[in-house]
Amino acid sequence: MKIKVCGLTKINQIEELISFKIDFLGFIFYEKSPRFVLNHLTYNEIKSLDSHSKVGVFVNEKIEKIIEISETADLNFIQLHGDENENFIVELRQKLNPKTGIIKVIRIGNQFSEVKNQLEKISNLKSEISYLLFDTDSKVFGGTGKSFDWQILNKIEIPKPYFLSGGISLENIENLKNLNQKPFALDINSKFEIEPGNKNLEKIKDFKNSIKNEFIKI
Repeated sequence: MKIKVCGLTKINQIEELISFKIDFLGFIFYEKSPRFVLNHLTYNEIKSLDSHSKVGVFVNEKIEKIIEISETADLNFIQLHGDENENFIVELRQKLNPKTGIIKVIRIGNQFSEVKNQLEKISNLKSEISYLLFDTDSKVFGGTGKSFDWQILNKIEIPKPYFLSGGISLENIENLKNLNQKPFALDINSKFEIEPGNKNLEKIKDFKNSIKNEFIKI
């Protein structure tokens, strides 16, 4: 089970995460986020990182801007965390570098019918999307530190490998055993921070080791 650390802003922390082989590095290109990466790093700094798993997170951004940032920062994946519809995803896929993957986020709140409806719409886009990502619904688009009811995932057919996000911590990872279809990766953020964008690296290391042990048990 792979790990994605999202909301990265500090170059020394990113280099450490690379050194102990964190699988995906998440950079938020949403200006309203307290973890907006361009307040801390330049495009060239992101581009120069020795990683082939750089994920750019976008919220209701224009396609042309996504492509421009993706090419300038040499991103490997685009994560769509807003209300992007099927037509948007199809057009993005056509214009984006074929080697750059797309991760589509489905935000889960209290309405199961809404989740099912979103999945039905996306089911026709299997060739355009590399992965899904399930996160807790929120007006601030992620980083809430709150989990949704993971049992919802056992009630739906998930057409793609998926990232699990939203309040994941050392305390709740044992609940992964209750999921019928296990996540491809776990996406961690606010539960592993000292403050927004400043990661607790020791806690992340402990989490990585715990995931390895927990996965063996599962």
